[in-house]
Amino acid sequence: MENLTPLFIALTGAAVVLQAGILAALYLAMRKSSARMEALAVEVKTKAMPALETAQAMLAELRPKLTVIADNLSEATYSVRSQVERMDATVNDVVDRARLQIIRADELLSRTLDRVEETSDIVHRTVVSPVRQFSGLIQGVTAGIEFLVGGRGRRNGGSRETRRPVPQDEMFI
Repeated sequence: MENLTPLFIALTGAAVVLQAGILAALYLAMRKSSARMEALAVEVKTKAMPALETAQAMLAELRPKLTVIADNLSEATYSVRSQVERMDATVNDVVDRARLQIIRADELLSRTLDRVEETSDIVHRTVVSPVRQFSGLIQGVTAGIEFLVGGRGRRNGGSRETRRPVPQDEMFI
């Protein structure tokens, strides 16, 4: 066992040296990463910070204006909504009145057409029918007179005319 002690000491020494090398490599890698991070932070500070400060200043300046715009938009929306509601009520009233007037006009037209039809029937019964009857009577009397006058002419040696029959359509108007 005493023979193994120097071997264990040598192995432990090698392990410590290996650990020291790994730690040194880690230190160098961290230092390199830290340098890159610092360079990146400086770049962000120089480029992004002025833009962020400008944006913050613009937001601070625009906030009251945006509040006024939002309030105005809310009032305008309320006003438009009330106007639309009034317009809707007006349109509904106009449509109802127009519908009522159309119904009245339809009833008036129906009554007028009924009265025209009744008047036409009355005129037909009281004027046209008696005129037809009177015309038929006159045609009958005329035909009788022609027959009598025409018959004497035949008896007296007149020419023999062939009488043409009077169509019945001509007898009545």
